[in-house]
Amino acid sequence: MVQRETWATRSGFILAAVGSAVGLGNVWRFPFVTGEGGGAAFLLVYLLFVALIGFPAILVEFVVGRKTERNPVGALMELGGNAWKYIGGVFIVTGFVILSYYSVVAGWFIRYFLEGFTNSYTGHLAGYEAAAEEAGQPETVMMFLDLSTGLDAFVFHTIFMALTIGIVALGIRRGIELAVKVMVPVIIVLLVGLAIWAGTLAEAGQAYSYYLNPEFGVIVENWTELLPAAAGQAFFTLSLGMGVMVTYASYLGEDRNLGKDGGIIIGFDTAIAFLVGLIVFPIIFTAGADPGQDTVGAIFFSLTEAFAGVPGGRWLGLLFFGTVSIAALSSAISLLEVVTAYVIDEKGVERWKAALGMGGVIYLLGVPVTYDLIFLDLLDGFADAILLVFGALMLMILVGWIAPNFAIEELEKGIGDLGQLGVAWIWLVRIPIIIVLVVSLALGIMEYVDFLSGDFAGWLEDL
Repeated sequence: MVQRETWATRSGFILAAVGSAVGLGNVWRFPFVTGEGGGAAFLLVYLLFVALIGFPAILVEFVVGRKTERNPVGALMELGGNAWKYIGGVFIVTGFVILSYYSVVAGWFIRYFLEGFTNSYTGHLAGYEAAAEEAGQPETVMMFLDLSTGLDAFVFHTIFMALTIGIVALGIRRGIELAVKVMVPVIIVLLVGLAIWAGTLAEAGQAYSYYLNPEFGVIVENWTELLPAAAGQAFFTLSLGMGVMVTYASYLGEDRNLGKDGGIIIGFDTAIAFLVGLIVFPIIFTAGADPGQDTVGAIFFSLTEAFAGVPGGRWLGLLFFGTVSIAALSSAISLLEVVTAYVIDEKGVERWKAALGMGGVIYLLGVPVTYDLIFLDLLDGFADAILLVFGALMLMILVGWIAPNFAIEELEKGIGDLGQLGVAWIWLVRIPIIIVLVVSLALGIMEYVDFLSGDFAGWLEDL
């Protein structure tokens, strides 16, 4: 049996968990799903999910991980019995699927970052004028399609996965903890600076109105779209339903206050997601771009056009895309750690072999995404709307209905007697959270089936 590692410091665990949450989920997915959801309407539903669902749910993952000191498969099997190892396997699959396309998207950000060194974004867009005219598409779309697929996308996917594998192979203290202690503070400082600058732009007021003033009629009218989108985004950005928090908590000592740590992690994550909106939407509105473009490339379309049209856009683009690249790496290492921990715990494989082997398989799964973006929609829709929510739902059932006593006892370690608060937490998990997750899962499945029968079926017919 390979000896398990532990965190060297409390700050190491918190920064690793924050780093997992503060990645592409906040910077890539959050702006475009917020735009699709109508701005402030989505933001309000999302914040409610984070507060009412996210915090109780992250405590569930924490107690499961710390109690068992195992990866999701071993943890669920220990608490629920042998059959639950298959549910634990869902978390491993989720990590595989998400990281496979996440790495490709992270490669886009690195590529956009490097593009800023060679020329201004205005100069790059000008190079796509002819292709755009021929295709009947904006220059930003043609540039994105060129940079997001093909040999270059494959190369940057390779580079990003190599960096991720290297950090995880070094271990908890020498790899993950050391890396996040550098990356996360840098990310926060850079984003705060960008938010202050974005507030000086000409259309910042209009952008803030779009982002911060919800129209409740929009929420009522579009709740079937907003509910699964907000649930998926909340779980994606908090790294819930992926097994990350279970795995990270498995390296904790019993003296840690899980409630306090969970509150800090969620507070940082939510603040940074909110901060990203304060950066992105003023830039988009000032450039006259569309904040509600219904596509995974929306953030690239809008921001490339924006950086091409504002003073100092080249350097701001470098700063923004560089920041996101760092954030993406901090999240990717957490996803790979989940599957690596599984192989270490259950198969007794050495860490470097486990990281290299699992990382290699994930890398291969992501290769088709570098060929055609339909595979990104296929994988992201399945992971976000179905796998994440299903994994979280089953974990809530396990803790809320099958093994509630251990959960309260485990949560009280490092906190003290919770009294009725512990009971209230379990009942919140048992009924309202499970109901919301069931509804979100049903709506997510229907939406994904629509995609399979629509866009994906059309793509297959065109082959």
